[in-house]
Amino acid sequence: MRERHAGDIAFSHPLAFWAGFAACVTGVALHLPMYINAADMHYHMRGMAMDASMYAGMALIVAGLAATAYGLIPRGLAAARRAGEVRVRAAHDAPMRPAHIGLVIVMTTAVTIDAMKPITLSFVAPGMGKEYGLKSALNPDGHWPVALLPLFGLSGTVLGSFLWGWLGDRIGRRSSILLAGVMFVTTAICGTMPSFSWNLLMCFLMGIAAGGMLPITFSLLAEMIPGRHRGWVMVLIGGNLALAYVITSWLSSSLVPHYSWRILWLVGLPTGVLLIALNRWIPESPRFLLAHGREREAREIMARYGAVEDAAAGAGARLREAEELREAEERGEAAHGSGFGPLFRPPFTGLSLAVVVLGLGVGLVTYGFQLWIPSNLQKLGLAQQTADRALRDSSLIGLPLVFAAAAMYGLWSAKKTVIVLTAVVAAALVAFSVAGESLAHDRAWLYVLLAGPIVGTATIAAVLAAYSSEIYPTRIRSRGSGLSAGVGKLGGVAVTIVLVIGATVPSIGQTALLGAVPLLLAVLVVAVWGVETRGGRADGDEPPVAEPAPAGA
Repeated sequence: MRERHAGDIAFSHPLAFWAGFAACVTGVALHLPMYINAADMHYHMRGMAMDASMYAGMALIVAGLAATAYGLIPRGLAAARRAGEVRVRAAHDAPMRPAHIGLVIVMTTAVTIDAMKPITLSFVAPGMGKEYGLKSALNPDGHWPVALLPLFGLSGTVLGSFLWGWLGDRIGRRSSILLAGVMFVTTAICGTMPSFSWNLLMCFLMGIAAGGMLPITFSLLAEMIPGRHRGWVMVLIGGNLALAYVITSWLSSSLVPHYSWRILWLVGLPTGVLLIALNRWIPESPRFLLAHGREREAREIMARYGAVEDAAAGAGARLREAEELREAEERGEAAHGSGFGPLFRPPFTGLSLAVVVLGLGVGLVTYGFQLWIPSNLQKLGLAQQTADRALRDSSLIGLPLVFAAAAMYGLWSAKKTVIVLTAVVAAALVAFSVAGESLAHDRAWLYVLLAGPIVGTATIAAVLAAYSSEIYPTRIRSRGSGLSAGVGKLGGVAVTIVLVIGATVPSIGQTALLGAVPLLLAVLVVAVWGVETRGGRADGDEPPVAEPAPAGA
């Protein structure tokens, strides 16, 4: 089978991919004339009729997405070997190579670009609410609730998490990342849509693209990064959700006063193009390549990153899995052991409860406090540009916390890192719930306390993602990781549905209290049932502590 190459990575259908990508970029560019022509109205496009170039651009985008998807689909999928027959791992004590450093930089860029999409929702909501006359904290007499926007976006991320998880196994990690990048480019047209309904549709599609990037990134890193470094690297990369907040708030304070809220969506064009431009430095999973008969590519990538196909490890993992299944049958789990049920039966009941409570708290802060903080700061009297600068400065103040958490997780204690970070963020939220509105007159305290819910919550989410991938045994590990990722989004969907029904936006004190309560509870639950993961062995081995401490320990 002959394949052409871009750098060291093969595209099965390179002409289709690049032609489709060019069509998508051109399609987005054809939407820009209407936006530019609205400059004398401060880019207010509500009620404008879409012109011929915009319709032509939409047609190009649809055709381009189909072509790029075809270009990324590997040949010979039906001939794939069973994934369970292939095991690839990096040596636990291997040093970090230049290739690993490059991978961390590229994956950091990808995660940052990905995280900017949902974060943008909070910064466009005030301007969008004003232009479309939506009901919000700044416009209580509006019509449709502005909370519909995050509801559609968050619903898209939930669907995207399942879709991209399936795609990552079906067409490969790298192909899934690139397809998401192309969708980031195309959904930039949300910034030119003249009606609120079109914005909702584009926001939903954006959520689908953004939903699965972080889990796919972690899956790829798990095969490439030596086990000794894997935990802190994942925390560091996941913590770049905070860096995304810094960049988005800076763009909002710098660009929105001149180009309106729409420019924040249009930024998706250059950032998406940047992600595609980095494609040659994004490796494919060697395990995926070996499973699909692409031996030469797999061997080159494994040599570059120091990974090996470990037949012994694969056999050992299968023996462990068989032993676990036998033990599960003895405990009566075989009859109803599929799905998420085993996560909530002994000995994992308390551990899973800790994951659920903490994940729910993170979701409520992210989609409650964080999502509405730009609107709430403006409601307290801060100008839009001043509010955005406050959020940017607070993010910069808290950014070192990401590096501190990565060091704590890798060198000190995973469990204690979770507890300390959660307690710090909960304390900041309690301060906001007690004196939230008065803090608008004390800028120094406002900036310091905002760093907790913004940077701290992103850091907890990163730590939880790494932690949940280590604390469960092989047979339920994927479900455990999915549980931690899903409950946060589920909490976000719940709070936005409540806001849509109530057609209002809660105050800064209410959103702070909404997140503080589950986080304080999570501190207690993790302290009782959490497990320690330091001292874990190479990929494929079980966590050093497989059973949670009993209640009352």
